Amino acid sequence: MHIEPAEHIKSISEYYFSVKLAEVARMNAEGKNVISLAVGAPDRMPSPETIDTLCETARRPDVHAYQPYTGIPELRKAYADWYQRIYQVELAQDEVLPLIGSKEGILHISMTFLNIGDGVLVPNPGYPTYTSVSNLLRANVIEYDLLEHEGWYPDFESMEKMDLSRVKLMWINYPNMPTGANATVELFERLIAFGKRHHIIICHDNPYSYILNDKPMSILSLPGAKDICIELNSLSKSHNMSGWRMGMLASNPQFVKWVLKAKSNIDSGQFKPMQLATVAALSNSAEWHAEMNRIYAERRIWAEKIMDLLDCDYDKQQVGLFVWGKLNDTAAGSEAIANDLLCKAKVFITPGFIFGSNGERFLRISLGSSVEKLQEAYQRIEEFVKR
Repeated sequence: MHIEPAEHIKSISEYYFSVKLAEVARMNAEGKNVISLAVGAPDRMPSPETIDTLCETARRPDVHAYQPYTGIPELRKAYADWYQRIYQVELAQDEVLPLIGSKEGILHISMTFLNIGDGVLVPNPGYPTYTSVSNLLRANVIEYDLLEHEGWYPDFESMEKMDLSRVKLMWINYPNMPTGANATVELFERLIAFGKRHHIIICHDNPYSYILNDKPMSILSLPGAKDICIELNSLSKSHNMSGWRMGMLASNPQFVKWVLKAKSNIDSGQFKPMQLATVAALSNSAEWHAEMNRIYAERRIWAEKIMDLLDCDYDKQQVGLFVWGKLNDTAAGSEAIANDLLCKAKVFITPGFIFGSNGERFLRISLGSSVEKLQEAYQRIEEFVKR
């Protein structure tokens, strides 16, 4: 018997971290004690109020049934209040859709708007899921360059010369992952105008705006943005809730209604105590977030020391959960160096090639590990470099 998977499964690879973390797990099982500085997963707990709300509500007998596909009203209101308070964006409840993490939203948005063969503008370097989801839906992935000398912003003149006739979506992500570049009002204005001019939905993936960033921004804060933009957001990074899978999207009511049509045929809502705990998390104090940023700032010092040790250049103004550093001209490629560090120093650092060809000469270090682990990683790499 000969059975083949669908063509769209053949067109993608298993997610890099799925493969590599399995390798790290095998090494740890062999007693090699790998330090992982690769994945953007915070190691701290959510706020005490978040945990207490989860525990208390989970004991109630009335919270264990299926929940609304649109999330409970309290959660939608909490997201809207959060956007008003942090981003100065007014959202009606029908402009908000809770998600099982914003990664899910990439799939749902793509399923909602893309026909086979439609074009999708994807950043290079950029989050690999933008490409893999587009390939799963047999869309036409069209890369646009993000280059260091351009501040990791799109080159609008180059994009205007592309054939955009079948392009339906454009993925953007600021604060940018992996580069740490931050947005400006002018950048968002140009993106909104570009989307309207070419009838392209601008999809802004915005999970990093809280981290080491003095001025969180939403593209939806600009006039006319809701007409053409969808914004994804998540509590994974900003509220230490990566395993909870609590995210949301916001846009105009028609876009939200169309995405809900796809989403409601796939999942059955989120556990009510987690939704209520998320309501509590969205009311975290400014002091709680300031303390998290103090911790990340301490970690960043050691991540930069590791970059120095590896003779990498990096921008001290970058924001977000990572440090993105450029290898010197004589170094091997990012994959070879990352593999060397893993095998010989027992430190897992993300090679930039996984984010696209423009990331080939870069490495990325996560701030999701303690200062103690970063210091130990530094010592291991120092010994490796000396050898």
